Amino acid sequence: MEEKLDFKRILPIFVIVLIDLLGLTVIIPLMPLYATAFGASALVIGLLGAAYPAMQFIGAPILGRLSDRYGRKPVLVISQIGTFIGFVLLGLAGNLWMLFLARIIDGLSGANIATAQAAISDSTSEKTRTQGLGLLGAAFGLGFIIGPVIAFVSLSASGNDYRVPALVAAAFSMISILLTIFWFQETLPTAQRGQAQKKPAFTLHAMLQALQHPSVGLLLVLMFAQQIAFGGFEQFLALFTLNRLGLNASGNSIIFVYVGVIVVVVQGGLIGRWSRQYGDRKLIYAGLLALAVGLSLAALTPRQPLPGYSRETLLAELNAGGKFRTHEHPTTQNLAVELPPDESQGWLGLAWILIAMIPASIGGGVLQPAINSLITKRVEPDEVGGMLGISSALLSGANAIAPLVMGVLFQTLGSSAPFLFAGFLMASLLLAAWRWIPAGREESALPGLARGAAASGH
Repeated sequence: MEEKLDFKRILPIFVIVLIDLLGLTVIIPLMPLYATAFGASALVIGLLGAAYPAMQFIGAPILGRLSDRYGRKPVLVISQIGTFIGFVLLGLAGNLWMLFLARIIDGLSGANIATAQAAISDSTSEKTRTQGLGLLGAAFGLGFIIGPVIAFVSLSASGNDYRVPALVAAAFSMISILLTIFWFQETLPTAQRGQAQKKPAFTLHAMLQALQHPSVGLLLVLMFAQQIAFGGFEQFLALFTLNRLGLNASGNSIIFVYVGVIVVVVQGGLIGRWSRQYGDRKLIYAGLLALAVGLSLAALTPRQPLPGYSRETLLAELNAGGKFRTHEHPTTQNLAVELPPDESQGWLGLAWILIAMIPASIGGGVLQPAINSLITKRVEPDEVGGMLGISSALLSGANAIAPLVMGVLFQTLGSSAPFLFAGFLMASLLLAAWRWIPAGREESALPGLARGAAASGH
């Protein structure tokens, strides 16, 4: 009989993370304009954008280790209170330094995703863990689809007062705190907490040790590298489609929803079935291959604007500081982007990139939960929180580095260069993973291997 995921145990974690993320995703599109209102330059806005992932890089492993020591629930509540304080500061900000303080506090507190991942690991078996972590990824996808809609509604209702979405985000954060206190049940038994007390909360030495771990070191490298590739793809997709297809903010928002829907379908439904059938290791191989193919195809998108495109109209929209800049990553605002000419209009370019984004989105949706799931199966139980914390820290580090790497490639070598680089990186890591990630004990229960063993008489 096939083992099923216990949705009743997972549901509180899913809902808490989703509501937490709604607060975050309500704020993200507004930060560049909010900072501009205080006279910030593009460079300062870039630093503001980097503050959040940089603080996550520091906070994630600390919270992960602390959750191994003291349990998931108290660490989750304390970190959510910090997030709430960060949003309130944003809503009350009267100058630029308060924006920085709010993002720093929120970054340190926003690292509580590592604690949520550890709670998922506590609440699942090895067979259902990838599906559980995939649902956490689906919460991310839903948050990034719903959050900007909430921001749009709150801005419309308030006459474009940036403080209102920040306070709406604070309200979502308060709801998540109350849900954690009154609904979430502690997932880490008291007996298991004592086993981790001798481990330090986090040091750079601990991270280096984790990277040298024979079972999970390469998996952590893969986690970092795939986020450089897929995270950079997401952050530079708007600039790429502007350059190739002449898409404005409205067109790009549709494409981002398209990517988000694919990721939600993969992480919310398909990945659990795939993991039980094929195992996490093969899922990682498939994710790396799909991402390599998708990004490489996207890089080759023909330069063809849609029918009805007008270069002059789009230039006027951008020069007027229209909605496009509210959806740009802060570090991309100074990039010189050449718009396509009015000639050779058609649908081929759009069709090409939509097709390319299917394998790219599937690969991006598969890799994080599959890698994290395999990590939890190849370390001791008292190491799970700490390892997931380090994994989350590497994700945050990649989020801070990706726009810098991709920006340099985009500006110096052209718009195809970032995606070609990312595709080549994923293909190279697929070869490394194929060679150096061996089969583990967790694969002995897979249907294919079980049938093979039965056929051979073992």
